[in-house]
Amino acid sequence: MKLGVEVFLEDGYKAFIGNRIGLVTNMTGVNQKLTPTIELFVDHPGINLTALYGPEHGIRGDAKEGEGVQSSIDPYTNLPVYSLYGDSRKPTKEMLESVDVIVFDLQDIGSRYFTYIYTMAYVMEACGEQGKQFVVLDRPNPISGDRIEGNLVEEDVRSFVGLLPIPNRHGMTVGELAQLFKYKFGYNCDLTVVPMEGWLRSMYFDDTPVLWVPPSPNTTNIDMNVLYPGTCLIEGTNLSEGRGTTRPFEWIGAPYVDGQRLAKVFNEKKIEGVIARPISFKPTYQKHMNVICSGIQLHIVDRRILNAWETGLLLIETIAEMYPNDFSFIENGQKKYFFDLLAGSKSIREHIWNGTTTEYIENCLSLIEGFQKEKKIYDIYN
Repeated sequence: MKLGVEVFLEDGYKAFIGNRIGLVTNMTGVNQKLTPTIELFVDHPGINLTALYGPEHGIRGDAKEGEGVQSSIDPYTNLPVYSLYGDSRKPTKEMLESVDVIVFDLQDIGSRYFTYIYTMAYVMEACGEQGKQFVVLDRPNPISGDRIEGNLVEEDVRSFVGLLPIPNRHGMTVGELAQLFKYKFGYNCDLTVVPMEGWLRSMYFDDTPVLWVPPSPNTTNIDMNVLYPGTCLIEGTNLSEGRGTTRPFEWIGAPYVDGQRLAKVFNEKKIEGVIARPISFKPTYQKHMNVICSGIQLHIVDRRILNAWETGLLLIETIAEMYPNDFSFIENGQKKYFFDLLAGSKSIREHIWNGTTTEYIENCLSLIEGFQKEKKIYDIYN
């Protein structure tokens, strides 16, 4: 198997000799020997690297989720590092003055909440406006390219965790998404996708020879990635989603939850592909910091049949039914809910309170089937 960056360095770079190159990357931009793309470009005689661009978490991955990142000078290369998660999430004209081509090399995790794909969309938009070429070095979708889950983001809740109407689990690589963004959603630019060699849609990350480099502090392992299309929704509630523990998005709980009882009720639902066990944990930061929480760990039994989005919604509904006076959705004081941005809809909260989540899930099936058919136009791999 070869990653997009490895294919590019073998031959693809030749089309850009003489151009000034900007690189959107972070610690996930590495080859299979874990050599950073930054280093590979700097040392390459045919590549003129003139600028770096960093997404959420920064170019070295040392910023927490949601934490603003400042532009800086990279101490290893002395190149300017323009932050795309600070004052501007879209490159400004000034940020692009020193480049002719922007190369994108970031590892996505296969869920629409993850901001790297929207950083890509904004860079594509800026490249189109400023007449710059845009190149995507493709990487695996770690939770495979043959499963889709969720709903489509509705117009009135678009945000940087759901900028476009794609499913919670989209089943596409960043290269395929770039084509979708250009041809379906109008992020028009001079686009080149450098595909991988040897990757199949059925592959999960641990089916590949590539070593896992966490794209953010809480993207710990493949089970976390598989569960994330559903358990990320917990962020919009007063439950802990396990941030500040060793098992974020696998451990779910709160001080008011009885983990033994929750595990029993959840398992009685017989949700395919997953079982729960009771746990206690104490987050070291974020919600319920330094407070003992009781809850469950979700254990994947069969990832091929698990629908994480449905699992997450049904888990939230279960806790809302069990603890109606304690459970809540986080509100910003103006009757606006972060959960709506994650969920891609304002109506799901009501379904959860009314116990009609299954009805909502069934109503989304036709939308997902439509997306599945439409995205095939942009699929690169078998």
